[in-house]
Amino acid sequence: MRKTIYSKFREQNLSIIICSSLFLLILITIKANALAGTGQRLFGDDSGEPWHITADEISFDKKTNQYIANRNVTISKENKKLTADFVRFDYELMEVLAIGHVVMTAGDDILVGSRMEMDLQAEIGTVYDGTIFLKENHFYIRGDRIQKVGKNSYTADKASITTCDGDSPAWKITGRNLDITIEGYGFVNHAALWAKNVPVLYTPFFVFPVKLKRQTGLLSPQIGYSNRKWEEYIQPFYWAINDSSDATFYYHHMGRRGDKVGFEYRYMLDKESKGTFMYDYFNDRKVDNGTTEGGDEWGYLDDSATRPNSDRYWFRMKSDQAMPYGFNAKLDIDFVSDQDYLHEFENGYTGFDATDKYFTRLFGRGLDNYDDATRVNRLNISKTWSACSLNAETRWYDNVINRRQEETDSTIQKLPFVEFNASKQQILKTPFYFDFDSQYTYFYREDGSRAHRADVYPRFYLPLKLKNYCFLEPSFGVRETVWRFDKEEYRSSDKATLYREFYDIRLDLSSEIYQIYGGIGENINRIKHTVTPRVVYNYIPGKDQSKYPSFDSVDNITKKSLVTYSITNTFTSRTGQEVTTKDGSETQEVPPGYSYNQFCRFKLEQSYDINEAKEDNPSSWANQKEKQPFSSVYGEIELMPMQYFSVRADATWSQYESDFQSRNIAATLSDKRGDRLFVEHRYTINSVESIYTNLSCVITDNLNVYGDYERNQLGSQDISKSLGCLYKAQCWSIDFKYIDEENDRKYMFVINLYGIGEFGRSLVGRTMEEPL
Repeated sequence: MRKTIYSKFREQNLSIIICSSLFLLILITIKANALAGTGQRLFGDDSGEPWHITADEISFDKKTNQYIANRNVTISKENKKLTADFVRFDYELMEVLAIGHVVMTAGDDILVGSRMEMDLQAEIGTVYDGTIFLKENHFYIRGDRIQKVGKNSYTADKASITTCDGDSPAWKITGRNLDITIEGYGFVNHAALWAKNVPVLYTPFFVFPVKLKRQTGLLSPQIGYSNRKWEEYIQPFYWAINDSSDATFYYHHMGRRGDKVGFEYRYMLDKESKGTFMYDYFNDRKVDNGTTEGGDEWGYLDDSATRPNSDRYWFRMKSDQAMPYGFNAKLDIDFVSDQDYLHEFENGYTGFDATDKYFTRLFGRGLDNYDDATRVNRLNISKTWSACSLNAETRWYDNVINRRQEETDSTIQKLPFVEFNASKQQILKTPFYFDFDSQYTYFYREDGSRAHRADVYPRFYLPLKLKNYCFLEPSFGVRETVWRFDKEEYRSSDKATLYREFYDIRLDLSSEIYQIYGGIGENINRIKHTVTPRVVYNYIPGKDQSKYPSFDSVDNITKKSLVTYSITNTFTSRTGQEVTTKDGSETQEVPPGYSYNQFCRFKLEQSYDINEAKEDNPSSWANQKEKQPFSSVYGEIELMPMQYFSVRADATWSQYESDFQSRNIAATLSDKRGDRLFVEHRYTINSVESIYTNLSCVITDNLNVYGDYERNQLGSQDISKSLGCLYKAQCWSIDFKYIDEENDRKYMFVINLYGIGEFGRSLVGRTMEEPL
């Protein structure tokens, strides 16, 4: 039978108890240090908790003051445990010798070996035929003789490292004179990278991070080939500056175009204060000066402007900052060298797509489209109260073509734009409500008129309920607008300052009718069908506005007498559990209650222009067309009958042309495995007809195939198409992608060795690779 001795270190005269029929428990108090890395270390602890030792046989040698345990030895303390066939422990010197099937665990970290000699107080020792497993980054260190030379430091004469499970890992790095510091770096001489049993790479000296947190070092490179750039190699380097900021440097080699360098800096002070700025630059070997000899093939066809510059760059940033007294600041900058740059670098680590997705995910606002030659830059300061809000903004529209070619620039800038708005609210205890919109703008442009404008627009409401069937809300708005020109050529005596007054009337009549039906199947117990008819009348009187400027929609107010009528159908399902009472007559809700899903919404809308119907229209005479007071019929439908399938479609139909003016439909189909199919068709008469599809298919647990396709059907031309596959193993992955777009074909692939070159965590939420 197992024998156990219970004792403490202070009991120096502990008697020897040996009896094969007794189970003995030894309690030993050991003072040691806390475990490193994740708050623990494989050896030592400075808590006052005792150690528990069990074994088949335990004895105490008074001459050497050592405990000797044989067969099935287990020493445990809190979440640390040492097991072996034989253990000799000197409690005065805090030294332990373990032989045979040695396994020591501390939390999720594990040390395995055939023999271990350890000084628990100094936390140094040697493990023979050992393996150390660090759970946090799934790291294995194997060696014939691993020495622990400090609290977090290890050395080995011959060793291998990997993040792969099993005795025959998919990849490993072997070498001599291994020197590792947890939360630091590892150094090894004569390092070789192995794929299974095949050596694929050798270096006389290799450095790698051994950190449980963010770490400075090389990231996984991206390798590719394209017709426009030839061979490509992108090498990022990650710098973990401190707990609140980090940075990434990029080197991008293009065999045909030159070398591009990039820099990216991120910081996060708190949840509301964060920022990222990025900058790329390269000297392009190819230019587009509009001639065949000069290389017109290096331009793009979506504009008529050339690109004669070779110095190319892109600076972009977004920042959110919490300010005193509840104010918030947001800064957006998007400054690019030429109109073709974002076409050229749409993909890749620092490309438009990756940047736009990152900004949208982290800041909730993305970039202008890559083919938009006018880029918006803004600084916004805002504050929101319970019933009102204040926004102050400087907004600069950078017309890249005009700036680059030094052409006349009449782009209107808003420097600044300030608005104060109050939401709809009750006036004291009366039945009346009001809201309030106001703004001040200074319109600036390099060439053309410049003016200050103030606009005040209060609106008053009287909501009425007509029994239980209809809701009627008449409202009356008053608008005052003032312009003040500041350029001498626009400050003549009759129009230096202009005033305009407007009023408008709105009547909103609506109702809501619904019916509740029984459920379908076992899960859906109720379906609610709601019909909402609505009629809205808007009236704005006519007024001659030829003397007023036209900067934006606030200035362009035309007379209106318009009736808009619509009908909306919604279907909502209710799922949940019900139980029947004892008398069987009623049901009651069972926690956690019901859930509701609006699985279908269908809307039809059309307008009737009374002014168009009543007045003669000279433009109709010229074109010999009849009056057209009815607008096109607009319809939209959203359908989500089940969790993994959804459809959204909208269309406008002209009764005069007997044809669709536009029609768009998009459908998404997915499943629990992660397969996803998205198909979208878009059509605008005499303008756009395109189809786009995106497919991601999980072939196996390890293999994922994906691709997308977009085609301009009006021009019978493919816009873009791509195909890729991602293979994920337990400790590595490879991603290959082919892209064909805009007269360029690209091939890219990335190999990730998890733990030393994987996609991992980022300081401020961006998906980044862990350093190599």
